[in-house]
This record gives sequence, C-alpha cells and structure tokens, in this order.
Amino acid sequence: MSERAAPFHCPYCGDEDLFPNEQGHGAWECRSCNRAFRLKYLGLLARGLASGTTGGEDT
Repeated sequence: MSERAAPFHCPYCGDEDLFPNEQGHGAWECRSCNRAFRLKYLGLLARGLASGTTGGEDT
C-alpha cells in the first residue's frame, strides 16, 4: 500500500489548489500559479530532542 503525504500549500504562491502531477512520486502541480514541483523525504535528523528540556520538572 502506497501512502503519500500531501502538501497543504504551494511553496511558491501559498495557494491550496494542489494536485498530484503525472511526473511521478512526489510531483505536485499548483493550478493557481501554474508551477510544478517535487517533494522528497530525506530522512530523520540525528539531533533528537532539543537540549535543555527537563522532562516537565519545575524548579
């Protein structure tokens, strides 16, 4: 089963008029500004959580 995360806004004009593009996986087109773009998942960051968190303890 193939699931894809859909973008909510066009990265160029900010409009929500987006549709999958026939160019393949991750390709989208904005019918508002007439641009096509591709999204690619790069992976998880190795940094983890931000430092300085105390786990909810109050001092």
